[in-house]
Amino acid sequence: MTSVEGESLERQAWIALAHVVEPGDRQVGRLVLSEGPRAVVDRIVDGTTGLRHQGALAARLDSVALFAAEERAASCQARIVTRADREWPSQLDDLGEAAPYALWVAGAANLRLAALRSVAMVGARACTGYGEEVARCWAAELAGEGWAIVSGGAFGIDAAAHRGALAADGMTGCVLAGGVDVPYPRAHDALIARIADDGLVVSESPMGESVRRQRFLTRNRVIAALTRATVVVEAAERSGTMATAQAATAMNRPLFAVPGPVTSPASAGCHRMIRDAQAVLVGSVDEILGMLDLGRPEGGGHGRRSERDALTVVERRVLDALPGRRAVDPQEASRLAGLAAEDTWAALGVLEAAGWVTHEPGGWRLAPGRA
Repeated sequence: MTSVEGESLERQAWIALAHVVEPGDRQVGRLVLSEGPRAVVDRIVDGTTGLRHQGALAARLDSVALFAAEERAASCQARIVTRADREWPSQLDDLGEAAPYALWVAGAANLRLAALRSVAMVGARACTGYGEEVARCWAAELAGEGWAIVSGGAFGIDAAAHRGALAADGMTGCVLAGGVDVPYPRAHDALIARIADDGLVVSESPMGESVRRQRFLTRNRVIAALTRATVVVEAAERSGTMATAQAATAMNRPLFAVPGPVTSPASAGCHRMIRDAQAVLVGSVDEILGMLDLGRPEGGGHGRRSERDALTVVERRVLDALPGRRAVDPQEASRLAGLAAEDTWAALGVLEAAGWVTHEPGGWRLAPGRA
């Protein structure tokens, strides 16, 4: 077998798994990480996965017309991007066992390149006028600074963020819970079509798949994984937006929250994340860009001292605890700083985004020139 044939078979295996396995299935994901996609497909065919839902997996595989999958995508001006392709955004692999196997993508832009400078902007469907204005204006400003805005195409904050980026002639990506040929909500057909024309529409669900309640939650992890940071504009205490925030935190990605009126239930989730030090409070795009260390200094600061002063007490404590000449894992960093593990993880994410620390195979260490 030539290497080209081997690559083609591996790609077909990724596409098969994307059709057969429900998004976020960690049991199958664990097998894929240990054995590879082709071996797992073979085990599904042979009935030897040892999984309780082996029968369902095999039945789905029997119904998949793999060789017609790419033709069907092309007929809708879409394409399939797998883990074997150069266009695959490698940051999705940070999801580990829950990482997607393939994505259906509509739009001319390169998904991998667009995701390199991207920010997720998410929030409540039943948003307030205040939240809608913040999302629209901030998305436009971030897009003007060269950042792609990624959201879920839903009513409220999602739609406002997409429209803000489009108004600024910027890049925006919409991650759907169903197939890219099944826009949802239906009222946003025109908006999603325009995003496909000027940006990217993405889904890990095959063509023709309708939305399901669980897939909204699994979709949220893709939004968080695709982007360098997540901005929550408004969120109730219990909402899908909070699931996106939790996914960002689990991957140690920077999480920013916009404060709102203390009387507004739409901002209760943002306030709790800020109170629990899960998210960093932001009051402007300047602050976001300053903490990402790309763009304008936060508040017009001057030099390294103002950057350090902009850090929270927890972030400075973690920064002070890190050794200058060796890397430490998060557990040791937590011990050295004397902080809870989740607080240390959150701080390390912000510090990495701001360029204070770097992540290496052995753990975390101060960035060159920051010691």
